[in-house]
Amino acid sequence: MTAPVPLLPPPARRSTLWGRFRTRFLDDPEWTGLLRWFVPLLLTALAAVLRLVNLDRPHTLAFDETYYVKDAWALWTLGYEGTWGEGANEQLLSGDTSALGEQGSFIVHPPLGKWIIALGMALFGPGSSGGWRLTTAILGAATVLVVYLIALAMTRSMPVATIASLLLAIDGLSIVMSRIALLDGILTFFVMLGFLFVLLDRRRTIPRVERPVAEAPDPLWGRVLWRRPWIVAAGLALGAATAVKWSGLYALAGLGIYLVVTDALARRRAGVVFWPTDAAVRQGPVTFLLLVPPALLVYLASWTGWLMTSAGYDRASDANPLTALWNYHQAMYGFHVGLATGHPYESPAWQWPLLLRPTAVWVDSTDQSCWGTDHCIAVITAVPNPLIWYGGIAAAVYLLYRFVRGLIQRTPMPWQYGIPLVGLAVTYVPWLLTPGRTIFQFYTVAMMPFLVIALALALRDLAGRRRDPLHRRQSGERTVMVFLVLAVLVSAFFYPIWTGINVPYTFWLVHNWLPGWV
Repeated sequence: MTAPVPLLPPPARRSTLWGRFRTRFLDDPEWTGLLRWFVPLLLTALAAVLRLVNLDRPHTLAFDETYYVKDAWALWTLGYEGTWGEGANEQLLSGDTSALGEQGSFIVHPPLGKWIIALGMALFGPGSSGGWRLTTAILGAATVLVVYLIALAMTRSMPVATIASLLLAIDGLSIVMSRIALLDGILTFFVMLGFLFVLLDRRRTIPRVERPVAEAPDPLWGRVLWRRPWIVAAGLALGAATAVKWSGLYALAGLGIYLVVTDALARRRAGVVFWPTDAAVRQGPVTFLLLVPPALLVYLASWTGWLMTSAGYDRASDANPLTALWNYHQAMYGFHVGLATGHPYESPAWQWPLLLRPTAVWVDSTDQSCWGTDHCIAVITAVPNPLIWYGGIAAAVYLLYRFVRGLIQRTPMPWQYGIPLVGLAVTYVPWLLTPGRTIFQFYTVAMMPFLVIALALALRDLAGRRRDPLHRRQSGERTVMVFLVLAVLVSAFFYPIWTGINVPYTFWLVHNWLPGWV
């Protein structure tokens, strides 16, 4: 008598390789508790290594470091940005700051980012190239951790958070802008911190708004909430972003609108009759008071050095220091509005999604011996990982399509889709409104975290859901794994071009995938 043949479970219930891994580790409370701490720390450590190793190369002022590094040291020593004499760049490399004068210099960006750069210079001296880049590298690695926390708060999915932060950790644009002392990486950190705090407020506040009031089961008006500490924290973070670059204002305004809209939708779900008016007229002013005054306080605090001294630019324009500061800001605004000077690496915002003109921040061909050849070049190019960049753009279009389709068909959609779309709106759309202004592709470093979050969400959808048929999950998960492996390999291929390693000229040429990359 033959033994009965064991019956296989239905195909839809069979587990994939990833499913077995998830069941073994992510569904186990002990393993989950360990991985909850280990994974983000590992990813942050990876980001730190990629950003900190050989940080002092090149030992020269690269691109706009010629402005921000000298201004940072002037702030540290004078309290305001002073003027520098002839030969200041060369002298600074040896730690000689004698070219710094006490006369105030006209500067077009707020001081907080330069104060942060100055911290590393204070630790290691003004002549240390690693010192003046240290804090931007640390904040670049910290941004990876913040992106992990944002994605985790959005999805409660460790795999989605891991994918988003891994892609940012290995992305070239983020690496380059963390390894040079410019303001945009610092700006990105504070913008992402503001988004994280708004998400934490959402998790705390939305359930309270949606909960019906016991004594008024069908109220005309909903709750007005004052105890929202995460909104205050978001205001502080976004005020810091604005104190680095004025483009932080776009994030402040965008998240303010987001808070009003999400409050309104929560009131509608709670059955509030006048839910739009309730959110805009009753809760809206309260939210404004929680968000904007803390931002203004941080912004003004960043100008303390200029306000407490007397020799800063335009400081003597009025006896009232705040009036003098207003006069200075009018001059700064006039500069930004009229900035239309040509530059070899300028790239209007419409080109950014196509990645037509990335910025080469440093080029050197003096050392002609490398890798057994005598024709070498060392460059630092702020070009993203092309696979991550174009994948992120495609993912953003996909999320926008899902969002618009949901609005048209009035079908429910994941609220998480709105977060990267709001982030991209505040970091990209404003630049489209100034087509004649001189701007650069590397400004998109502030977009990059939202692109990787969008990409992680799209990859989650591509991988399939647990209830999908086996063949659908297998093909989706394999596609995601192939994409991630390719992204890592592309980053390894481009890493020498992101970090200024001396390479054969032909090796550099094969990295120029489009004519504008040369």
